[in-house]
Amino acid sequence: MVGQRRARRAAAVVVLVAGLVSGCSSSGSAAAEERQQDYCTKLGSWQDIRDDAVAAGGAGDQADLAGYAAVSAAKVIDREGLDRGGSHVLDDTVMAVGGDPVAEGRAASYCDGSGFETLVNGG
Repeated sequence: MVGQRRARRAAAVVVLVAGLVSGCSSSGSAAAEERQQDYCTKLGSWQDIRDDAVAAGGAGDQADLAGYAAVSAAKVIDREGLDRGGSHVLDDTVMAVGGDPVAEGRAASYCDGSGFETLVNGG
């Protein structure tokens, strides 16, 4: 299951990069969707790296770095006003990376509502 999720993430990144390289102009909603997908990809990557580190018997620098990347992407979502329905994706992401499983569920739910549920665990 984790392998399938990683494969879908990799495919999504390839499609995103291909679109950017080809010079396609993005409308406002396409750019917003790209930012949401980037956030969900980074959140899901952090979840996978963290889970792998826990399974290996500890935490690690990789999980910290992935967490910082997820928080950075959440800042973009927050700054551009892309969180919907009263969600507080930045606050939830910061708390999730800090170890709050309830906040992690809310952050994953944001991805569910954005159409990127396959990129994250839970929600």
